[in-house]
Amino acid sequence: MPIITTNGIDLYYETHGRGEPLVLIAGLGYDGWMWHRMIPGLAEHFQVISFDNRGVGQSDKPAGPYTAGMLAADVIGLLDAFDIDKAHIVGHSMGGFIAQSLAIHHLDRVNRLVLSATNFGGPRHVPISPEAMAVLTDVTGDPIARLRRGIVISCAPGFADQNPALVDDWVDYRVRHPIDPAGYQAQLAIGLSLLPEAAAFEDKLAAVTVPTLILFGEHDKVVPPANAALLAGKLPNAQIEILPNAGHFFPFEVSEEANRAIIRFLSA
Repeated sequence: MPIITTNGIDLYYETHGRGEPLVLIAGLGYDGWMWHRMIPGLAEHFQVISFDNRGVGQSDKPAGPYTAGMLAADVIGLLDAFDIDKAHIVGHSMGGFIAQSLAIHHLDRVNRLVLSATNFGGPRHVPISPEAMAVLTDVTGDPIARLRRGIVISCAPGFADQNPALVDDWVDYRVRHPIDPAGYQAQLAIGLSLLPEAAAFEDKLAAVTVPTLILFGEHDKVVPPANAALLAGKLPNAQIEILPNAGHFFPFEVSEEANRAIIRFLSA
């Protein structure tokens, strides 16, 4: 099993392809499998490194709470283990918090940056929609029913009905790889810790001078795409791409379109 020890813990990782290194940082509660529909296409152009954040999957799950800086240090350890000076960094949702922290504090290790379905925290970001909040906090019904409701609200309207086999596979994976409750709570603390204005990334992003792609699904109800313009307004060298017919989980919904956007940006 491919494991590296970094920042006092063991991290599970996978590598695919050749070329410039590209690190994929998953979102809340997800391991590296979150990228499985995108990795084959990206690996045709890059050395793709995916891994399980601390708290999930086959990586260690030390007691929390966790911070974005702590998990960014895990990524730096991963780069060091591969003797990589600089890499392209892609962070999705919570992974976008980690990517922002990494770029703010370790800019010399970042080639190009992709902030995917994320925000800068604090009181001025656009929060989760009331519709998504109602669904994701509804604990009625059995766990599989709750999981299916969460997938439906997190994707574009009609996606689940139009792709039942994909959703079944998604549910099956989550059932076979259940989330560790303590690890999930420890990861959840990352976003909560960024809510105070002093802790937010908003006024720190001016230091992130590397080219940055801000990538959202147009129907994202979990992290509304209005956050894209807010991020771009704080970053000196940013561009926005909104993926049509996609929601928060566009790595599952429109993986090929997302790959094209990322490859085009990273190859510019």
